[in-house]
Amino acid sequence: MSYNSIFDIIGPIMVGPSSSHTAGAVRIGQVARSLYGATAELAEISFYGSFAHTYRGHGTDLAVVAGILGCSTFDERIPEAFQMAEEQGLSLSITAVEEEVPEPNTARIKLSGDRDTVEVLGVSVGGGAVEIREINGFKLNISGDKRTLLLFHQDRAGTVAEVASRLALRSLNISHMELSRKQRGETALLSLECDQIIDPELIQQFSALAGVIKVIYVRP
Repeated sequence: MSYNSIFDIIGPIMVGPSSSHTAGAVRIGQVARSLYGATAELAEISFYGSFAHTYRGHGTDLAVVAGILGCSTFDERIPEAFQMAEEQGLSLSITAVEEEVPEPNTARIKLSGDRDTVEVLGVSVGGGAVEIREINGFKLNISGDKRTLLLFHQDRAGTVAEVASRLALRSLNISHMELSRKQRGETALLSLECDQIIDPELIQQFSALAGVIKVIYVRP
């Protein structure tokens, strides 16, 4: 893993006790909320590896719920996350899963309610940094701390080129791009991390492209 600044090494401003088990967990929850777009009615949270064994003692469960509710890593209300969830009508299901996973600090979050269900698999990789490895069953690897455009679309020729060319016309630079699909010719997920802000008008243009099913823009 590469580091861009001293803050990547010492970790974020946060409510403790652990950058991996607390701050990283908050950020995984934040990404899930951003993808869902609102406060869900039900959050199903599964912990794997080290998270599964230590989440109560390290407050990882509170941290993930706080992130789902939109709290930052340094929000002093993190210890009150369960109470906040109850007040906001968010039901919780938290499970420790005894299953081997590649990364020790892994959490799966499924949010549901009156919107399309969102399911995220996230890994806390240290210092408060996270990697999102899966969204709704699509394999990918995004940081969760950059401006990210997600396009669910029919797997067809020309879609990626069209999106990239429209970004280039606006002088918007792509710092990372991935395409994930479950089966050829069906639905695919294009993820683009950009250096600049993508304006709502351009997002609307992407939504109107032939074959595009859904567009989500995640801002850290």
